Amino acid sequence: MAKKSKKQQAGGTPATVALTAAGVEFTVHAYEHDPAHPSYGEEAAEAMGVSPERVFKTLVADVDGALVVAVVPVSGSLDLKALATAVGGKRATMADPTLAERTTGYVRGGISPLGQRKRLRTVLDASAEAHDTICVSAGRRGLEVELPPGDLAKLTEAVTAAIARA
Repeated sequence: MAKKSKKQQAGGTPATVALTAAGVEFTVHAYEHDPAHPSYGEEAAEAMGVSPERVFKTLVADVDGALVVAVVPVSGSLDLKALATAVGGKRATMADPTLAERTTGYVRGGISPLGQRKRLRTVLDASAEAHDTICVSAGRRGLEVELPPGDLAKLTEAVTAAIARA
């Protein structure tokens, strides 16, 4: 697993470029992605030796016809009703994967909440606040970025709410 400071990562993915441009301190964690692994997030936690409660997955949902990003721990699942409530909506469903990829500019399993092609409304699970740093996708499979949850919330203009189920 390689670790790089933000200075070493210049010219990386749109997510790391956005972090660098914002002047946010972060650490990049790279690992060899195994396409046969059943869970991108659990694979990342295992490869980095980080608790699954600190590794967050980025999911794209459709809330009343608008795409919304949900950032939840890989150790749990997304509560769609709680997500809808968090953004003042009535009904949420998982977005079509092709639409999520096209809208964010990232591939499934590598969607980052940062540096998306089209900025989407974002909700960060409240459990993130229990950690000094969390890991989210850096924009491709096998690449994670570690940063304080407050910085992630600020950069994505995220609402923080309890949207995960254990």
